[in-house]
Amino acid sequence: MAHESRRSDRVAEGIREEVATFLQTDVKDPRVVGMVTVTGVEVTRDLRNAKVFVSVMGSDEEQKATFEGLASVASFLRARVGRALQLRLAPEIVFRKDESLSRANRIEELLAGLKRENEPPVDGEG
Repeated sequence: MAHESRRSDRVAEGIREEVATFLQTDVKDPRVVGMVTVTGVEVTRDLRNAKVFVSVMGSDEEQKATFEGLASVASFLRARVGRALQLRLAPEIVFRKDESLSRANRIEELLAGLKRENEPPVDGEG
């Protein structure tokens, strides 16, 4: 069982590298705009499905267009990943928005607010 886990981890890392390289150098879809960063990949145990988590910088409209463009290149990427990693059956690729950065920013804001509330008042304040 540990062998399966290591294999899926290796495949996930290979997918992450291939997708990141593709997005940096080869993507031609005009809908993919702004900076797209691959933040992680989750692969099912049977290696049939892969969730590729990406962070997209830009407005809401740009992000929406980028995800539409990514969805349209997913089948091409599946074939590319299969060849690059020499897999008999390449996983279906689905792109998901990585919310971790926005969550981290929100947590930082909340912590800063709590810190301000708990600071002792400055001399001269009530």
